[in-house]
Amino acid sequence: MIYEKGKQYAYTRVILGSALAWARGSAACLNFNCLLILLPVCRNLLSFLRGTFTFCRRSMRKQLDNNIAFHKLLGYTIALLTAVHTIAHLLNVERYYNGAQAGKDSLTGKLSDIGDKHDDWLNPIRSTTVTPSYLVFTTIAGVTGVIITLALILMITSSTEFIRRSYFEVFWYTHHLFIVFFAGLLIHGVGRLVRGQTSKSMEKHEYEDCHDKFNTWQDKDDDDDDHDNKCAIPSFQGNEAATWKWILAPIILYVFERILRFYRSQQRVVVTKAVSHPSKVLEIQMQKRGFSMEVGQYIFINCPSLSALEWHPFTLTSAPEEDFFSVHIRSAGDWTDNLIKVFQEQPDNPPRMEVDGPFGTASEDVFKYDVSMLVGAGIGVTPFASILKSIWYKFQNENQRLKTKKIYFYWLCRETGAFAWFADLLRSLENEMIRSGKDGFLNYRLFLTSWDSSIAGHAMINFDEAMDTVTGLRQKTSFGRPLWENEFSTVAEANPGSVVGVFLCGPQALAKTLQQCCHQYSSLDPRKVQFYFNKENF
Repeated sequence: MIYEKGKQYAYTRVILGSALAWARGSAACLNFNCLLILLPVCRNLLSFLRGTFTFCRRSMRKQLDNNIAFHKLLGYTIALLTAVHTIAHLLNVERYYNGAQAGKDSLTGKLSDIGDKHDDWLNPIRSTTVTPSYLVFTTIAGVTGVIITLALILMITSSTEFIRRSYFEVFWYTHHLFIVFFAGLLIHGVGRLVRGQTSKSMEKHEYEDCHDKFNTWQDKDDDDDDHDNKCAIPSFQGNEAATWKWILAPIILYVFERILRFYRSQQRVVVTKAVSHPSKVLEIQMQKRGFSMEVGQYIFINCPSLSALEWHPFTLTSAPEEDFFSVHIRSAGDWTDNLIKVFQEQPDNPPRMEVDGPFGTASEDVFKYDVSMLVGAGIGVTPFASILKSIWYKFQNENQRLKTKKIYFYWLCRETGAFAWFADLLRSLENEMIRSGKDGFLNYRLFLTSWDSSIAGHAMINFDEAMDTVTGLRQKTSFGRPLWENEFSTVAEANPGSVVGVFLCGPQALAKTLQQCCHQYSSLDPRKVQFYFNKENF
């Protein structure tokens, strides 16, 4: 509204029209969104806030778990605002050019001619031979604008789901163009191309009184006895660049974040054990001085012999009670394939590993609910491995008291081999639950979502066996996908008046289904069963 209605920009609007307000309004919104975009990826800050908000309401803490979704939303908003800002300024450049071509017998031409004797010009195109393209590629605002836009396009396109899943390295490297983006943003406005009338000039030149008398405007340096009866030629100046005031603080905060992460990553990591599991899954057990974790947390891993710059997130599968920390890495791209290959080829001489973290996630709150439903899809079971191991240790310690009275665990897999590495843990839990007289505490169900006729036929023939033919566990493996309406209905009926936490590490489509079920089966009466949805986000 300042640029659309303000008196100081009245003459600027004569040349540019409403495109001026569109360009400046979108720029203000860009400043605000660029202030926020780095905060959701300050993982140490989020972990600190999660710990600080321990005694706050659950809904407040849950917002921290949406940091990646919020980061993406800000990215898309910045892309939209950049499009508006760019289109508006392209129109402005064209109108500056048209103004420079206009004769002095028009107000636009007269305004475009101001500034030859003083550095108080309004139109940056000072010659009729200067083209719009020349202005764009020779000014600070134009050059940095092109660089910023190209960097943003590469970052946005390479962060799509397909690229991240199939070519993570492309996403990783191009996303670091944010350094170029913010560097260009800091100096984008120093050229002060968009100008308004100075306050001193407005004292001697009111737009309402003088704009239709442009043929009689008098230079302020002219000696004329009739000077007071004429309008002085207006003077213009650009606004001071203000973007740095918005983004400097979050940049400094992010720099400190990266320094802290670099320092922690340089601490020595000892690989104590590496185990190859079926379905191309590698388990790595490590030790690091001062490392302290909670259930469900994740770390970033770097292998310098593969890539000095690439860091990949993995959920911890070990329990806090263990004297080591571990991850299970599934083959899902070039980097993971090469890492598994290196460990298989050099079992006695593992490569040097660097670890950053751990960082908090939604799964940290699993023991803060009366009842917890854990849903893992494929390798997405890893955060729940940590939780279930911790449960086993807590039951070993008879003095340990849990708020959680019951846990429902669901694991969906496409192939039988994926169950192998996790079956031993479930078998230990089964035996421990029976030994401690709490065999009803853990209710787990395994679902095989893809199978051939031989597996199904074998399972049907041996259905009456005590142990499952696929996993060797007491709990029979189900074929197909769970009917979530039935599962939620059963949990609601079995646990009236309980607060149930639903935790997922899996695809977005499954997240939508579970979130809908949480709303559907939560009672309107707060004294009855309530479901709260939580999803892992890296």
